[in-house]
Amino acid sequence: MSDAERIRQLSERLEALSRGIQRLEDVKAIRHLHHAYGYFIDKCLYDEAVDLFADDAELRFLNGVYVGKAGVRRLYCDWFRNYFTEGHNGPKHGFLLDHLQMQDIIDVAPDGRTALARFRALMAAGTHDTMTGVIEGFPRQCWEGGIYENQYVKDNGVWKIKLLNYNMLWQANYEEGWAHSGVHLMPFKETYPANPIGPDRIVPEIPAVWPRTRVLAFHYPHPVTGRPIAVPPDGDKPAG
Repeated sequence: MSDAERIRQLSERLEALSRGIQRLEDVKAIRHLHHAYGYFIDKCLYDEAVDLFADDAELRFLNGVYVGKAGVRRLYCDWFRNYFTEGHNGPKHGFLLDHLQMQDIIDVAPDGRTALARFRALMAAGTHDTMTGVIEGFPRQCWEGGIYENQYVKDNGVWKIKLLNYNMLWQANYEEGWAHSGVHLMPFKETYPANPIGPDRIVPEIPAVWPRTRVLAFHYPHPVTGRPIAVPPDGDKPAG
């Protein structure tokens, strides 16, 4: 092998290693971004959460779609902040809203400019006996589980949330458990501005929740076969 050939192979190997390291750095940054989102929401730091989104971001929650930074801010600041903390940006005494973010699978596009990721969320929420005021319609103690299928974009070297697609799969009061679960949050019926805190669009089909056992589509192929992962129909409906 000539010196020129060895240099060419070493150069190609170095370039491949550099790309691999960059992918690892991107995955780390995206994981950090999404985990930071979870910590901000835990403590009602809604201004900080909004700043994690790209200007042209989209947020899907329940059966609604919030568009752009203005839509994201309407959900977190106009609705959640006023509802949970009476307009205060930050934690409120006696209010619990802890989101565990886990089981992440992150795939960065070959060009390193966009990425897809799937996260699982498990939430413990409620209000303490010593909390002043009552959050109307909010349970005293409850659990919630869901899955994110998100998109991210690298903007001037910084990863931001392009699409936050949260799919609530179940809710349950703490005392009764998921065997007797029900849904506390109802689907949207009106869009903004008819509903001042509503989404910009409403999806036609209301997402199914437990005891329906729907499978949320996977953004990635089967890791062994390489084939797309088929999504079966929603779980069996109750008899009758």
